[in-house]
Amino acid sequence: MSTRTLEYTEWDGTQDQPEQAQRPVVNITLVVINVAVWCILELIGDTQDAGTILKYGGIYPGLFLEGEWYRLFTAMFLHFGAEHLANNMILLAAAGGRLEAAVGPVRYLIIYIGSGLAGNLLSFYIRLQTGDYAVSAGASGAVFGMIGGLVWVAVRNKGKFEGLTTKGLLFMIALCMYYGITTAGIDNWAHAGGAVGGLLLCILLYRKSRST
Repeated sequence: MSTRTLEYTEWDGTQDQPEQAQRPVVNITLVVINVAVWCILELIGDTQDAGTILKYGGIYPGLFLEGEWYRLFTAMFLHFGAEHLANNMILLAAAGGRLEAAVGPVRYLIIYIGSGLAGNLLSFYIRLQTGDYAVSAGASGAVFGMIGGLVWVAVRNKGKFEGLTTKGLLFMIALCMYYGITTAGIDNWAHAGGAVGGLLLCILLYRKSRST
């Protein structure tokens, strides 16, 4: 994090006091929603069962082609088991709060949802091409979108933002993609689509603040 200096002026009671950093309310809410949905499904079924995930909104190409497009959205809040949920929520908690602070809550929500939809759309298209009609779900497309968005924020801030660097973020994406490639059952196309979607949306929506 870069060090900034400001000229000191004695407070005379008329100047505005410094604003306190806002909490990442949207990001916290998204984490809570994901955890709550998982807990509910775990109570009424088995979140590691493809049938349960499919019943409550997971993506399946055949059903999507029949008009159930809403699954592109609902699948973003479903997870296969506790480990899948924990991995995504840890990354979301670490990256999402920083991006929300950079772009603001409304734009952050747009980037989050847009990234998740982009990841699910790319995954759906690839599955159609390969004939791999498996059930897919998870917030990882949106989470990768947060990392992709932070890449652009870091680029716009001379390669650094909130202790993160462009190289470090790109390395994180590469490492997660490598893990996905070498691990069975990981939807890497959703990750790639989400990262690109988050990057593009952040290019459109992020405005660098001017420092005094």
